[in-house]
Amino acid sequence: MSRDLLPGVTGVLALADGTVLQGIGVGAVGEAVGEVCFNTAMTGYQEILTDPSYMAQIVAFTFPHVGNVGTNVEDVEQMSGSAQTAARGAIFRDVPTPPANWRADSDFAGWMARRGVIGLAGVDTRALTRTIRETGMPHGVIAHSPEGAFDLEALVAKARAWSGLEGLDLAKDASCLQPFVYDEGLWNWPEGYAKPDQPKYEVVVVDYGVKRNILRALTSVGARATVVPANTSAEEILARKPDGVMLSNGPGDPAATGEYAVPEIRKLVDSGTPVFGICLGHQMMALALGAKTVKMDQGHHGANHPVKDLTTGKVEIVSMNHGFTVDRASLPEPVVETHLSLFDGTNAGLALKGRPVFSVQHHPEASPGPTDSLYLFQRFADLMDAAK
Repeated sequence: MSRDLLPGVTGVLALADGTVLQGIGVGAVGEAVGEVCFNTAMTGYQEILTDPSYMAQIVAFTFPHVGNVGTNVEDVEQMSGSAQTAARGAIFRDVPTPPANWRADSDFAGWMARRGVIGLAGVDTRALTRTIRETGMPHGVIAHSPEGAFDLEALVAKARAWSGLEGLDLAKDASCLQPFVYDEGLWNWPEGYAKPDQPKYEVVVVDYGVKRNILRALTSVGARATVVPANTSAEEILARKPDGVMLSNGPGDPAATGEYAVPEIRKLVDSGTPVFGICLGHQMMALALGAKTVKMDQGHHGANHPVKDLTTGKVEIVSMNHGFTVDRASLPEPVVETHLSLFDGTNAGLALKGRPVFSVQHHPEASPGPTDSLYLFQRFADLMDAAK
């Protein structure tokens, strides 16, 4: 045991600058390297930790009390896989509490252990959040050892050696391996997830790390969602004769994934088929239309982000999760900016003049407002109606 460790420490977070936070290990035993970000949501921790967009990241929750609603099999957002293709670690102010919710079928800490998510509790998350706000998202290693056996110097060195998310294509690992059809609608109390009616639209979803609720929202506006791998060609997609194409969310650097995805997106746009992009799909849409993306210092991660729809003048409260952003100054003609973040003025949506093509940076399938942005799925359905 290192002489620098405090008594009773079973979990640590070692940052690339040499800072080490010590506390109580939670969940899986072991260590994981990633980019440390903070999330300001007060609820939805299971959905956050199973969102593939968090792949290769460690999430610090700013809300101090986490775990009281437990976990359940219905609220997993990724289609398959473990923490390897979603959030690698989680940081809490307090030790997660036991479940006290009628939907819970497991306690949070036990779920984390089975899933492979390494947790750290008992640290000053406010100080960590301030550090990220002032200096950016650091590279770090989170580790949990019930015996308190840590080589702090080795953990710091591992954090320093990690290459980071820039230039990293993670969508290929988060994506499905073969096409499949999804047939579950949005959740409705008390029945649960709805079964779809006869579909009105055939939609192909390009899976860069798609969330289940995106597919549910598509189903709920009358779409039969056929999910295809990230590297599927435009020719294969158009051969399915879709009424529309969805470019999903996902992890990693959009420019890296865009090396193989952007040429196919351009072909989809040129086909005249309605195309709707979300999150990573939005960023790669921008690249396909001639814009640029840049890495953010803190990123946007939370469920309280105000975004203005410039086409209607309305402000909506949205859920966001991204560490890259579309450079507003690089948007070329005939691309139109449709949404704007009211936190920092970054781009949050675009459309292509004269074409049934649009995308948004935020997550309209999430429920922070609680449903301020669900209209975007109906907007997509309206474009598919008009194109028929």
